[in-house]
This record gives sequence, structure tokens and C-alpha cells, in this order.
Amino acid sequence: MGKNKLARFEQNLTFKNMVQLPESMAGKWNEFFGNTNGITLELACGHGAYTVGLARLFEERNFIGIDRKGARMWKGAKTALAENLEHAAFMRIQIDHCAEHFAANEIDEIWITFADPQPNKDRKKLTHPMFLERYKQFLKPDGIIHLKTDDDHLYAYTLDLIHEKKYVLLENQNDIYAWSGITDELKIKTYYEQKWLGIGKTIKYLRFQI
Repeated sequence: MGKNKLARFEQNLTFKNMVQLPESMAGKWNEFFGNTNGITLELACGHGAYTVGLARLFEERNFIGIDRKGARMWKGAKTALAENLEHAAFMRIQIDHCAEHFAANEIDEIWITFADPQPNKDRKKLTHPMFLERYKQFLKPDGIIHLKTDDDHLYAYTLDLIHEKKYVLLENQNDIYAWSGITDELKIKTYYEQKWLGIGKTIKYLRFQI
């Protein structure tokens, strides 16, 4: 393991906005943030650019970035602390175990931004029914899921699933930067989004309820 990774792991232990491999956090998040504001999750948050970006836009909401790689999240956690974004936090866990860390109706929204599309492993897609059933355990009844991706297959797979399961489709855009209704939260660009835009890929977006 490189020295930079080790140094980041050590720093993560000192970050008050970083929760690593914890016992269950279910029902504890309002206490953690010190308020009763709504909570949004970013799954597979990587370096945390979207979590931080959303926190910059919405001071009245709480945001939690989730990933299994602490060395990546270090950047988002450090940025949030430097900017005094006390409503942004990060949790290092396997996403498979996310239902263990949130109580029923504790979460308002989920963002899935440029997750690994898993082209040959449907069960590992973060929009697979197995994952969606887990999210349902802690999403509010009117909770929203956002998918933002460059991947045609993941986009089509999720759209087909929404129709098949009769979920509520709230928005469907196959090229958000050609859409006149694009919102500020959709203009946040992660490292991977900038990379894909640079080679001419279009960015797709789905917003739906389960």
C-alpha cells in the first residue's frame, strides 16, 4: 500500500465528518448532524465531488457520501471540512450493507452518479431490484432516486426496470446538456463526468420513485 494511501487513512481517523466501518448508525443521523433536516445519500461516491457539490447548493439539507474506499473519500471529507460544510458527511461501508445503517423513512433521496455499470453482472448494478429493495427499507414513501450516468446500457437497463416494475418515472433525459430544464444539481461534474464529456459521451439522467 502506498504512503499516500496510508497517510489518508490516518487522516480519515481525525475527520469528524467521516464514519468508518461503524456499528449500525440506523436512526442516529439527525443526532450526528445536530439537526432534523432531510438526508440525501450519494452511493459509490468516490472522491465525494457530488456530495460536496450538493452540500454547497443546499444548506438546509444533509448529505452522506458512501463508498468502500476510504482513500478516495478522503478528498471529499477534507474539502467539506475546509469549506465548513457541516451538513456533509462520509461513511466507509460496503453498499451491500447500507440498509443496516439507516432506519425506516430516514432518507429522502439517493443519488447514483457514474457508478460502475457492471455490464456483465446485473446483480451488481446499483439499480438492480435487489439493491432497490434494500433502499426501500430506509427511503421515505415519496423518496426519490436519481441516476446520472454516461453508460447507455445502465441507463437502458434502469429505464426498462422502471417500466417493468411500474415505478414512478419523474424525469427521463438521454442528454442532460441538451435539455433546457437542466438544474444546478445536475450541472455538478465529477472527475469521471468531465472525462466522459471530454471524449464526446452524452450524460443520461433518470429520476424515479420506487
